[in-house]
Amino acid sequence: MQIQGKTVLLTGATGGIGEAIAKELSGAGAKLIVTGRRGDVLERIAAETEATVALADLADRDQLDALLAKHADIDVLVANAALPASGELGDFTIDQIDRALDVNLRAPMIMARVLSEGMKARGRGQIVLISSLAGKVATAGSSLYSATKFGLRGFGSGLRADLVGTGVGVSVIFPGFVRDAGMFHDSEVELPGYVGTSTPQDVAAAVSSAIANDRGEIDVAPLAVRAATKASEVAPALMGAVVRRLGSSDFTADIAQGQADKR
Repeated sequence: MQIQGKTVLLTGATGGIGEAIAKELSGAGAKLIVTGRRGDVLERIAAETEATVALADLADRDQLDALLAKHADIDVLVANAALPASGELGDFTIDQIDRALDVNLRAPMIMARVLSEGMKARGRGQIVLISSLAGKVATAGSSLYSATKFGLRGFGSGLRADLVGTGVGVSVIFPGFVRDAGMFHDSEVELPGYVGTSTPQDVAAAVSSAIANDRGEIDVAPLAVRAATKASEVAPALMGAVVRRLGSSDFTADIAQGQADKR
């Protein structure tokens, strides 16, 4: 799909990765609708990208329904909004679990369900779901977060198959650790030297490529991280033991602590 002139609904626009995506797509000529919970940040992004602001909390089902009713005729959905949800399951309240499921998994599914109907009727559209490499490989302290991101991968893959021949594509993006902005950056955790990172602009470029080329899945991470992810998918027990010996539990616990106030 050519991005120029297309209407894009971008969720989670107030985060650093969302802002990078907004600037990337605006630069490519998209007509943006940006949504999030912080109106002041949305207004700033809108001023820089000529976007339309749609304030909404995706954990609030009435607000989600209102958002979809008002913007049902979009060409592209970029479902980027997510809560961190890092930490051991026992550290979460039931309400926090529900909120993570609502924002990270239910909202993208409902949005895709509603918005794809109009896309199919017009014979064109693209749904882009921002997952994570934690949606391919789970580690200690990631059970809830990985559940939502694994869910997005399965949902996106199945929906893509459902929509073959309709003119509507589905793409899933899998960022690894992202520096300079986003949930990991905000936790202020220093990674071991062997773990490489990407930039928000790398994620934004992947989103642009997914839309333009209808790519099913794109990993956004340095080569070594992508290779380790592939190895973990093939031999999860072996690679799990390796990363534990390398001290992964220590920095994942630090990440959970740094993100606890955003649950």
